[in-house]
Amino acid sequence: MARIYSDITQVFGNTPLVTLNNVTDGAGATVLAKLEFYNPSASVKDRLGFAIVEAAEKSGALKPGGTIVEATSGNTGIALAMIGAARGYKTVLVMPESMSNERKMLLKA
Repeated sequence: MARIYSDITQVFGNTPLVTLNNVTDGAGATVLAKLEFYNPSASVKDRLGFAIVEAAEKSGALKPGGTIVEATSGNTGIALAMIGAARGYKTVLVMPESMSNERKMLLKA
């Protein structure tokens, strides 16, 4: 039976690894691919965002009902917004004016 989690932040860690057999034929080495797209927002930055929030909570810099502020142009902001929403934090993302409208809408969502 599949595990059921009560919070999106509980799924971080234990990212699957796959052996790339055809890449190393005859090389005498093992090469593994870490499947980061299994993370909730399909990004390696999910783990970074989680670590940032966890560290801020543990140090007392981020308290219940607090606000996460990040200058970002992409995946780190998406991860922080997702984690902030799951943990009840307001998230403010600051981005360059040159960002595409599609990226702005994604981060706004």
